[in-house]
Amino acid sequence: MIKFDRHIFKQLLTITAFVLFVLICIFILIDFSENSDEFTENGAKMAEIWDQYYLNYVPEMIRLMSPLAIFVACLIVTGRMTERLEIIALKASGVSLYRLVAPYLVFGLLLSISVSYLDAYIIPNANAERIDFEKQYLSNSNERIDRGRIFRQESDNTIISFNFFEASSETGYQASLVKFDGDRIARISNINRLQWIDSTETWKADRLRERIFHGGSYEETDTMDVAMDLNLYPRDLARHSSDIYQLTYPDAFQYINSIERIGAGGVARPQTQLYNRIAYPVSILVVCLIGFSIACVRRKGGRGFYIAVGLAISIVYQAFMKIIEPFGYVGTLSPETAAFLPHTVFLVTGIIMLIFTRK
Repeated sequence: MIKFDRHIFKQLLTITAFVLFVLICIFILIDFSENSDEFTENGAKMAEIWDQYYLNYVPEMIRLMSPLAIFVACLIVTGRMTERLEIIALKASGVSLYRLVAPYLVFGLLLSISVSYLDAYIIPNANAERIDFEKQYLSNSNERIDRGRIFRQESDNTIISFNFFEASSETGYQASLVKFDGDRIARISNINRLQWIDSTETWKADRLRERIFHGGSYEETDTMDVAMDLNLYPRDLARHSSDIYQLTYPDAFQYINSIERIGAGGVARPQTQLYNRIAYPVSILVVCLIGFSIACVRRKGGRGFYIAVGLAISIVYQAFMKIIEPFGYVGTLSPETAAFLPHTVFLVTGIIMLIFTRK
């Protein structure tokens, strides 16, 4: 059985790597054919396209395509053994079906851990560089969530608003800071332009006009070039739908906590995206289980049947994840449920298929 395990490991690794390579090459060819005109019109050089865009896309493609690649590998390896009657011979010698599936699950677990680590610490940096390239050279890359009239809660008793925030220069225009004392307004600060200073990690107001209220009267001050220490960062004002994919897991949780702290709203979307990232490697184990259950029994149609059924299941699996995801965005389902429900359903399906497979 140890020789059998090694044989399965080697076959799964070889075919998975080959399928991944083919799928990535196909994706690059299709994507380049669709975007080559925009690359040319916007002045992107071939070295930039390759280094900043496609090389940084490869880790994300590995993450996305790993379940499909290992699913195809499971179907091919197991189907080949079934056609050669190797599965029947092993079962006849007293090896249970559950023991036969063990190397598949171990290989799937190792790949899941690898993909999870890749997604947690490697892919976010690559995505950040790729998305910066897309913003510069591709016209369909604008995913800005907050546009005009941005409101944030700077602290428990202070609300700040901006007419417009320019992310590239980290500058907000026509800002208004309102501080409350209980149920009454204590101070109103109007700022013409508020710019983030990286070196000091503070905000600089080019003109600050304040009204401080005392009972039925107020005093007004007008100051130029004022440093302001606000409990607010540029990332809190210029959110994009792809932000969560550019952050490591620890940074992503901090980002979500920051959204909740400033009262920005729409926190369900990044929460769902983050839990989807965390849950996605589970699909690798799920498809290993389903793939083995399908291909370990001889069926009419042979290998073509296995591949066809496998592709159909992959499409349904992906569609289910995409259908459930928006329910997490709008709060109909909790982010955790929206992320893990598809994998739970198909994991239970795979277990049932294995149990009812002819022993």
